[in-house]
Amino acid sequence: MASAASGTADPGKAQGVVTRGTTNPNRLRRVDNWIADTLGDLLRDAADPLVIDLGYGATPVTAVELRARLARRVRPDTRVTGLEIDPARVVAAQPAADPPWLEFRRGGFELAGLRPVVVRAFNVLRQYPEAEVTAAWNLIVSRLAPGGVLVEGTCDEPGRLATWIALDAAGPRTLTLAARLANLDTPATLAERLPKALIHRNVPGERVHALIRTLDDGWRDAAPYAVFGPRQRWMRAVRTVRDAGWPVHDGPRRWRLGELTIGWESVAAR
Repeated sequence: MASAASGTADPGKAQGVVTRGTTNPNRLRRVDNWIADTLGDLLRDAADPLVIDLGYGATPVTAVELRARLARRVRPDTRVTGLEIDPARVVAAQPAADPPWLEFRRGGFELAGLRPVVVRAFNVLRQYPEAEVTAAWNLIVSRLAPGGVLVEGTCDEPGRLATWIALDAAGPRTLTLAARLANLDTPATLAERLPKALIHRNVPGERVHALIRTLDDGWRDAAPYAVFGPRQRWMRAVRTVRDAGWPVHDGPRRWRLGELTIGWESVAAR
């Protein structure tokens, strides 16, 4: 996607460069379900429930899946627009389009002039220098509909490990860590998939490093709970994080899914 200076981008020009574009079916299932559950009311109340899949990649599968999940779980008239900076990818995606519910356009961080309620940008900023992250955030958020939210994050190829940041006009709100618990050896592996704004901050003295260490210590200490399954072990580890004073935003219902959402103020770079 984009390399753009905040406030100076031409709204009529696609802001970005072509990224690798690798993707897989169901890769973004975890964040899609989180959007449906956490931002569902925002979409239900919207006059125009438009969602953008920013940088959907070499195939349109993630945009197709996002539209299907939101239509089924939130409201059937949810519209999804996939944006890509590579014109060839936009052309290749057209057979999957289903106007007006699902369409594909050329666009980048300027959002092709659209005003979505939600933007999902996954595995995009990870491919950019850390110094460009804030400007990209600012440009995207400036194009959102009032009250809109940007969900920006990273996941591994199968979608078993994922992290994402939720941002609105006031800035970053939360960081979510998510894992497929059946395959989780240790929460420390989530550090490899931190968003670009945090991945280089996973060093002693930084807050995000302390968070992951607390979660990992809790996972290790909860080893006896493994006999009841990885879900119970994860939930015990998350309670350790909460009891240590971290501002945990979610509860057992989401913990059971292998998630942990923390207030951004507790992990922001010093």
